[in-house]
Amino acid sequence: MMFESLLTLLPDLDKAFFETIYMVLIALAIAIIIGLPLGILLFVTDKDLFLENKSVKSILGFIINMVRSIPFIILLVALLPITNLITGSTIGPTAASVSLSVAGIPFFARIVETSLRETNKGIIEAAVAVGATPWMIIKDVLLSEARPGIIQGITLTTISLIGYSAMAGIIGGGGIGDLAIRFGYYRYDNTVMLTTIVVLICLVQLIQLAGDLIARKVDKR
Repeated sequence: MMFESLLTLLPDLDKAFFETIYMVLIALAIAIIIGLPLGILLFVTDKDLFLENKSVKSILGFIINMVRSIPFIILLVALLPITNLITGSTIGPTAASVSLSVAGIPFFARIVETSLRETNKGIIEAAVAVGATPWMIIKDVLLSEARPGIIQGITLTTISLIGYSAMAGIIGGGGIGDLAIRFGYYRYDNTVMLTTIVVLICLVQLIQLAGDLIARKVDKR
């Protein structure tokens, strides 16, 4: 009986899996594109650094902390009007990627900032002393030294987005979470619930292993 249920589930599971990958990749790309410069800005505008700016640091930090403090399920609902404006819909993986992106940007920005803080300040001071421009320091010193931490941050952000994407199923965001709710929870089908959990666990484990491997490869320290 359980085997037959799994066979029936496979087409829906296949579709849900790729919907999850789709929305997570969109959100991850946006989180990196926007979150990376935000994280760098948070760091370089800090006290005693080469672009110190208390106002920028405080305002940016407040906005990032404010977004991060909102539970994702509330953020999903609050962003529905903006989601509809951007995508023309409030359901489906494309719509869900809007909320995922908003959640992922501040999360990744803070990870980038933390990774940059591990950089030896003596190296930064030496670069400033020889007349390196801020862009050169960011590109050749900060990002170079912080690469392993940033890659680990990308891994952690990806895993968090997978978890968020499962919650997006509550409002019809598609993906594995949506499948678990519609076919597992509403129909009291434990086989569906267990299968979706196993798929998510395997996906997270593979991403973590790949992230750890890449981080070790790029760590030249």
